[in-house]
Amino acid sequence: MERASALPLVGISCCRKPVRSGTAHAVVDKYIDAVVEGGGLPVLIPALGDRLDIEALLDRLDGLLLTGSLSNVGHEHYRGPVPRWSDTADADRDATTLPLIRACVERGTPILAICRGIQELNVALGGSLHQHVHELPGRRDHRSNKTLLHAERYLPVHEIVVTPGSVLSDILRGAARIRVNSLHAQAVDRLGTGLVVEARADDETIEAVALADRRRFCIGVQWHAEWRLRDHPHHMALFRAFADACAVHSRRKAGDDRPGSVARGTAHHRSRVHPG
Repeated sequence: MERASALPLVGISCCRKPVRSGTAHAVVDKYIDAVVEGGGLPVLIPALGDRLDIEALLDRLDGLLLTGSLSNVGHEHYRGPVPRWSDTADADRDATTLPLIRACVERGTPILAICRGIQELNVALGGSLHQHVHELPGRRDHRSNKTLLHAERYLPVHEIVVTPGSVLSDILRGAARIRVNSLHAQAVDRLGTGLVVEARADDETIEAVALADRRRFCIGVQWHAEWRLRDHPHHMALFRAFADACAVHSRRKAGDDRPGSVARGTAHHRSRVHPG
């Protein structure tokens, strides 16, 4: 099978986690499953920092999935205040994903960023973060309810308002509002260069962003779209639109520049979505 006709190769960011024997590069299996369900071929990207040959990697990859994590983006990367916690950093992941994001944007490699991913996307492009959204005037508490069972925490908890005419609106077939499983303490504050708001919660917290240049598929969502794709059509639509964009990028790298932009391709994805 020729490379151009194969499933698009999607790199998934790993976290660096301590284990008994040292440290491990880890990804929750739901992200891997979601890439497969969407139509991509997953490959894990270890958190190697400056030991990762980004250019060689992107010569092979067709897209980048930035995963959620219990860790937070280091405050030093956006000149934020020193956080009130000490055990939630992942410096190796930051050192890997932040330059990788910038290289993907420069090359036009498609990006789908989830939870921590939307935050590091924003920071990589020069934006900043709110560290404690629930402490801001008029904001709701977006953190997970620790009294619930783990699976129950990832049920939809609130609505978001989708920006009309946005990339996300196209992917969701014009849905104006959807319910999402958005669980986070931090959120996008000042937008990074080239990003626009794609959706907000009712309390004005930014829930989705994308590159204003729609020729490059790059979208970040604050909620956990990797959960229950078959139960939530808007989750499936997002991953299929991402896989479609990765397939287009793969063909372009192979020299197939047939007409049809990524933005147009995502507007005609394979999954029908209904509001709510």
